[in-house]
Amino acid sequence: MSTHDVLQAAAELVAAFARNDRDAYFGAFTADASFVFYTLPQPLLSRDAYQVLWDSWRRDEGFEVLSCTSSNAFVSLQGDVAIFMHDVATELRMQGEQFFSQERETIVFKRQGSGTQQKQGLWLACHEHLSAMPEGLPPP
Repeated sequence: MSTHDVLQAAAELVAAFARNDRDAYFGAFTADASFVFYTLPQPLLSRDAYQVLWDSWRRDEGFEVLSCTSSNAFVSLQGDVAIFMHDVATELRMQGEQFFSQERETIVFKRQGSGTQQKQGLWLACHEHLSAMPEGLPPP
């Protein structure tokens, strides 16, 4: 278990999001993952809840990720849990309009145990918290 492994898991999660790869993106989360997005009125308390919302955005709003770039990454290992923090620049399309956002994100990863169904050392995200970048700060 290493910081490198967590950084790799985070990079794969961000890359899947950036290319709109729904299966790979949601596959990077545990089923019981929770999500706190400052743009929503309440937390999403499971991966399924987020997938339903994602699918409705795509169907009803024409949601599409155009790009997503991570910078200023930091990892804190806490046993079988890792806290990953970074700045994220995202470009989206919704209802035919492009939107750009600068945000900070914390993703908590949990190392999956060994066994016949899970590979030892596999890091999956179990919590994501997205915050607006404080005003007045330069882009990353």
